[in-house]
Amino acid sequence: MSAHVPGTPQLLRAINDQAALRALLEHGPLTRPELGDLIGLSKPTAHQLLTRLRDSGLVVREGRRGGGPGPTAEEYGINPSAAHVCGLDITPGRIEAVVAGLTGQTVGRFRLPSPSRAGGKAAAEVSTAVTGACAAAGIDVRGLSRVVVGVQGVVEPGTGRLGYSRHLPGWRIPDLADRLRAALGTRVEIENDVNLAALAEAEHGVARGHADFVVLWAGAGLGMALVLGGRLHRGAGGGAGEIGFMPVPGAPTARETGRFAPHGLQALTAGAAVRTVLRSHGFRGTDAASAVRAAAAREHDPAGRDALRDVAVRLATGLASVTALLDPALVVLTGDVLMAGGEALRRHLEHELHRLTIPRPPLRLSTVGPDPVLTGAVEHGLTLTRDELFASTVPP
Repeated sequence: MSAHVPGTPQLLRAINDQAALRALLEHGPLTRPELGDLIGLSKPTAHQLLTRLRDSGLVVREGRRGGGPGPTAEEYGINPSAAHVCGLDITPGRIEAVVAGLTGQTVGRFRLPSPSRAGGKAAAEVSTAVTGACAAAGIDVRGLSRVVVGVQGVVEPGTGRLGYSRHLPGWRIPDLADRLRAALGTRVEIENDVNLAALAEAEHGVARGHADFVVLWAGAGLGMALVLGGRLHRGAGGGAGEIGFMPVPGAPTARETGRFAPHGLQALTAGAAVRTVLRSHGFRGTDAASAVRAAAAREHDPAGRDALRDVAVRLATGLASVTALLDPALVVLTGDVLMAGGEALRRHLEHELHRLTIPRPPLRLSTVGPDPVLTGAVEHGLTLTRDELFASTVPP
């Protein structure tokens, strides 16, 4: 039988403080009466709470609201400068870094082209990108609460080495996270890029309100994120969702090609394969996305329709195994190829998927904007930082 914990005044104040901070995050600046009504506090208690939070630096006075028949009222909001986080998106072609304040607004951005292929330079390059973004934001790197790195791979639990990442050879070093922490002097989280895109969808996109959904990413590579019961499912080794390596009919297997040669679903649907398919239908482009875009523009012509259907059949063949096994409430589509295909490719893919499996989840295009990995990296960093800051109001 658990012991009863009395509601001491200190604990009740901490609970009210956290409720107020969450309300200000959700609703934006509020007057004292509005905040009191939202969380059920009397005017004197709301006044004491706001004074406490202003003294802590977490809340600032935003100004005065007027214009009505009554007196003006002061508005209060979360102090965006109370903490900063940095999110990064690392690909073979560039490193993109953004810095955001506690309210989520981007205040600095930096782009570093062409990450090194040489071993041992990862920490230096991340440090350069983070320092550049912080300089653009007008803050010192030491002022960051944490850095979240989105990368096309997963951190292996046993070695700390980046796995599923032969396309990033210079980053496959032991204890990568520890090296980045030492270089930056702050906390660092490394997360798979598609997992971060899923967090962005859950908070800001079409997956909001869904506890069970998957994100399918199709671009130069192929990936998936699984959200089950409201939580990311990473798997024992961090590799859950690496759908590109899944054996499917018509594709070579690892037994035939070797573990690291193109095989499985990626051999049919990754960027190079899609580009080849579209070329056979007469659609060319500088990359797979531009070729898909050209086909989608001619969706109502037989050539465009057949090309999109060919791509959709290949993707649906792999996606069907996932939906049959997990029965998700929603499939979110993102990545250069799927976004280039737009609504036309989405319709074809949904139609082909629903022909293959009993579960028929809706397929929806991502709505989080052009940088889903960066959006997710910042969101993840802010969630962890806010939880820590807001919990700090709880007395020991």
